[in-house]
Amino acid sequence: MSEEITQPTVQRTGLLRKVGPYIALVGAILFFSGLFFKVDGLNWLGAFDFTTLGGTFGAIKEGGNFIGAGGISAKAGFIFALSLVPTVMLALGVLEIFTHYGAIRAAHRLLTPLLRPLLGIPGLTGLAMITDLQSTDAGAALTKELSDRGDITQKDLVIMSAWQYSGAGLINNYFTIGSALFLSMTAPIVIPLVLMFIMKFVGAALVRVVLNTVYRKDFQNEQ
Repeated sequence: MSEEITQPTVQRTGLLRKVGPYIALVGAILFFSGLFFKVDGLNWLGAFDFTTLGGTFGAIKEGGNFIGAGGISAKAGFIFALSLVPTVMLALGVLEIFTHYGAIRAAHRLLTPLLRPLLGIPGLTGLAMITDLQSTDAGAALTKELSDRGDITQKDLVIMSAWQYSGAGLINNYFTIGSALFLSMTAPIVIPLVLMFIMKFVGAALVRVVLNTVYRKDFQNEQ
């Protein structure tokens, strides 16, 4: 009798273990991709968006915030770096949750067949690259964590950095800073966005070619 009761539970648990990581990966992609950022008529989706949850600092006086204006040297750099801490901490914390539920493993399985031929990097780098579409700093922090854990090689790190550096924070910057030009654009708004996204891969692929030719000896000892 007990076997009849527990067997369905065992089956559901096994199914959850197989499907769970992919659900976590989809959740991570939706959270970091910017798809829920300022959706017209569905503002509540912002509760599941990284940039929205990161928020902004309030103004202390007209035209400024706690960073102030006119700062120089190390103190100005420290205050600016301090402003980056909340979003980076949020990204790392959320990523730890998704990692616990297997999102990194799922990304490695699904994205390696895509990223390995295109850029020569493993699929587990996918979440860091997706995060970079919204936040340069959070994407860089996740990339550093992968490097510190030894999940990627130095060659992978250089290629990822090339991908992230070109059009960094693409979605966030495009719809905030770039929105000033939307009224004067003759092409659909999505076309420049897609073009810049494609060029990120082109630039990283060129860097990969350079590393495999000109600087090949520098990485010949890597596994």
